[in-house]
Amino acid sequence: MQTGNLIGGEFVKPASGKSITVFNPADDQPLAEVPDVGEDGIARAIDAASKAFPGWSATPAIERAEILRRWAGLMLRDAERLASRMTAEQGKRLAEAEGEIRYAASFLTDAAAHAETLLGHQVPSPKRDMRITAIRQPVGVCAAITPWNFPSAMLARKLGPALASGCTMLAKPAHQTPLSAIAMAELGVVAGLPDGVFNLVTCDAKLFSETVFADSRVRKVSFTGSTPVGRLLMKLASENLVRLSLELGGHAPFVIFEDADLDAAADGLIASKFRNAGQTCICPNRLYIHASVYDEAMDRLRQKIEKLKVGPGDAEGVKIGPLISDDAMEKVERHVADAKQHGAEVLCGGERAKPQANGRTLADRFYTPTLLSGLKPAMAMAKEETFGPVIGAASFDTEAEAIGLANSSPYGLASYYYTRDHSRAIRVAEAIRAGIVGVNNGGVSTAQAPFGGVGLSGFGREGGPWALDEYTDVKYISTGVAEG
Repeated sequence: MQTGNLIGGEFVKPASGKSITVFNPADDQPLAEVPDVGEDGIARAIDAASKAFPGWSATPAIERAEILRRWAGLMLRDAERLASRMTAEQGKRLAEAEGEIRYAASFLTDAAAHAETLLGHQVPSPKRDMRITAIRQPVGVCAAITPWNFPSAMLARKLGPALASGCTMLAKPAHQTPLSAIAMAELGVVAGLPDGVFNLVTCDAKLFSETVFADSRVRKVSFTGSTPVGRLLMKLASENLVRLSLELGGHAPFVIFEDADLDAAADGLIASKFRNAGQTCICPNRLYIHASVYDEAMDRLRQKIEKLKVGPGDAEGVKIGPLISDDAMEKVERHVADAKQHGAEVLCGGERAKPQANGRTLADRFYTPTLLSGLKPAMAMAKEETFGPVIGAASFDTEAEAIGLANSSPYGLASYYYTRDHSRAIRVAEAIRAGIVGVNNGGVSTAQAPFGGVGLSGFGREGGPWALDEYTDVKYISTGVAEG
């Protein structure tokens, strides 16, 4: 298993010998040691990306696309191996990990398709002796900072459109889950990436950010993570006016109207909320149900949630894996305790889980999938992401009230609602303040769609042709034409 950093086409380790230990969150077993590079290693990655940029940006788009497609094909070929590595370092169940590998590969193939159709424009000129052309060109060297919860997909979602546009990139994966990123980098080399086009470094996040933003050769940074960190990155970006894409925190509402298909709504909620043990930025955090169907909907949800098996991601039948860290467990327990102090009723879950170990010593990071009734605005979980397998519910009486509740958060990444009224579906979709709206659909993520938020959830879009807009500049060319 490769554990080095990819810099300039070679996998290297720092001369200092410093390293980061990667642990399995399910049992705390060490998996590997990866380099902990300093400022010199990051600078080398920037140098490599800068040197590779002229050649890569001049490479015909069809050739760039071919490499991305080969890369995706290799990922699909090795999906089982890559998923096993992801489950080991991140904790999600194997089926979800395999699904993420396919999802990640789709970002590469989608970006490849748009590389071949990246269009400029011939603009009608107001003068006989003038021609106006607008072309799109790559912004230059880019950097990506990716999270631990989707270690392959979030990397592919950034590097696919960057490389398709003709940019070069250096990336820093989360220290909890670097092995998935390193495995992707290995396959990128096999796919034929020229040296320096993509570079991967494992290091301190603060050092990486400060080094990248201080180097004027880096013209674009894409970050997925928390809103507080996003604010810090904006300050760093101001010095060299570096372009940013920020996919930050979410606090998604899930609304069930009185005319909804309750079974479909329950299934949609469970699929969205409990994926990756609730550790996703777009999973529902607040559940609002019309008063006339509240009791029935909650009973159906409770019955379905109680059937979700908790355990290590590689165990048979498991639906809920471990939380990523002890800090994550502390936050989940704090939110549940706070909700109970404010009068919430625990309908199921609400405590740590003790899954069967089968001779294996498990870490104490498993939490039962939890449904709470009596959600109130004063509760911590009503104001911030829990990032765990917990959701609280409240009732509402009118459509206007439901929209008000959905829009009561300063975050605006994703939002979900279920209704069988076509006109209501249109009204609510237009009224909700969020970058992503799921109408009778709890599984909104796809490589072909523009993914991103509004408000404190950040700005910029990833996915589809919109993603390439983030990595290109528009150049206006005015050409004088003499009359014949």
